Amino acid sequence: MSPPQPPASFVSQGDPAHERAVVEAARQLLFERAMATIAGHPAGALAAIPQMRGAEKTAVHDLNYTELFIRDNVPVMVYLLVEGKFEIVRHFLDICLGLQSREPLTLGIFPTSFFEEDGRLVADYGQRAIGRVTSVDATLWWPILAHAYLRRSGDHAWAASETVQSGIERLLALVLKPGFRDAPTLLVPDGAFMIDRPLDVWGTPLEIQVLLYGALRSAAHLLDARHQELARRAEEWARRLRGYLLKFFWVNTKVIEVLRRRPTEQYGERVVNEYNIQTETIPHWLQHWLGLRGGYLIGNIRTGRPDFRFFTLGNCLGAIFDILSPVQQLALFDLVVHNQGELVAEMPLRICHPPLEGEKWRSVTGFDPKNRPWCYHNGGHWPCLLWYLAMAVLRGRARGLSATQLGPAEQLLDRTYHMHLARLPRQRWAEYFDGPTGLWTGQQARYYQTWTIVGFLLTHHLLYGDPRDAHILDLPT
Repeated sequence: MSPPQPPASFVSQGDPAHERAVVEAARQLLFERAMATIAGHPAGALAAIPQMRGAEKTAVHDLNYTELFIRDNVPVMVYLLVEGKFEIVRHFLDICLGLQSREPLTLGIFPTSFFEEDGRLVADYGQRAIGRVTSVDATLWWPILAHAYLRRSGDHAWAASETVQSGIERLLALVLKPGFRDAPTLLVPDGAFMIDRPLDVWGTPLEIQVLLYGALRSAAHLLDARHQELARRAEEWARRLRGYLLKFFWVNTKVIEVLRRRPTEQYGERVVNEYNIQTETIPHWLQHWLGLRGGYLIGNIRTGRPDFRFFTLGNCLGAIFDILSPVQQLALFDLVVHNQGELVAEMPLRICHPPLEGEKWRSVTGFDPKNRPWCYHNGGHWPCLLWYLAMAVLRGRARGLSATQLGPAEQLLDRTYHMHLARLPRQRWAEYFDGPTGLWTGQQARYYQTWTIVGFLLTHHLLYGDPRDAHILDLPT
């Protein structure tokens, strides 16, 4: 049986020979230069391919870009799953599980990155990171990838093994342990996820809460019959978390109109403005940003200080994990289309909008030169994010959205893919792009960044290969 054909809007209109050459070159970069071997077997990809410099063409190992990062390997593992290379994915998951912390104060966390040196694995739990921040997202991605591996490979024996079951127990003990607050969110410091430098994302940032939801649902499904009570607790926590996100993080024009008119300085359990949000904290740019039909999950909710910035990854994952209803997903896609001048421009996609500028940038980032306005994570453009949007949109039809409703978003995907096809090989698969339109290669961007390369391959596969693979990260039903 032949695979289903992509929608007509996804029939590539470019030069077929050139497109095949670019795709094949990207595959060679991944499998021949980016893949790392640990314990004699392929185990994942380096963050960036080392560049050869000098007359002797010596490989330069730049900072920690030649280590294996869990977050950077998310698209790599997804691509390997659609390619049927299950052994590499399992090896990667097993290595990460073996590095899960057993120390009392950090029991259950996974490392940000790791590498092999003299036959010994060296992991970074934040003790080597710039700013010494532990990456919380690495821990939350592991069960999500493990669940995707189980669904795709059918390797139930691996999931039922004592090693895997114990690892999930440690992870849930870390997440579900009592705290000083009853809210179902997870508190983290600045720099604890993909945005890995100070950017006023401390507290309960969207990306972490969405990943927490995916991790809880995935972990509950992976647990065997001996852990029914633990699985029940995880599912209940996830249910509460979804309700919380939809109540406090989701905004559209109607929500903003209600929020602006709510009273403040209330006391008691039945107040309507629980976080005491003053009207002055609601930015005027939201009126244009939301338009008439747009909606999205805001970046953070904090007492008196909501963060209305748009964070692309957290919103795409909110759709992929079905935190958002089909109607809300359509509102999100309408918002992206409505604001494509900011989010797409010359290089899809901007990681967050708007950037911090002026005194706000100076005080919040500590004069961080890498996070200057319109640079790096402060409004920079990251091509590795496009496949997440493609996956979210392609899942829409299975969620009851019609071709007419999804048409503008699908057309946008087709156009943005061809922007990647034209620019990324020419600009050496750069890590990120700077400026209000993303026209310039990032000032400190590394070239031949693996998740840029694999993000392109995944986008190509989802749009022009097998669209059924848009469901590879679906959570348990």
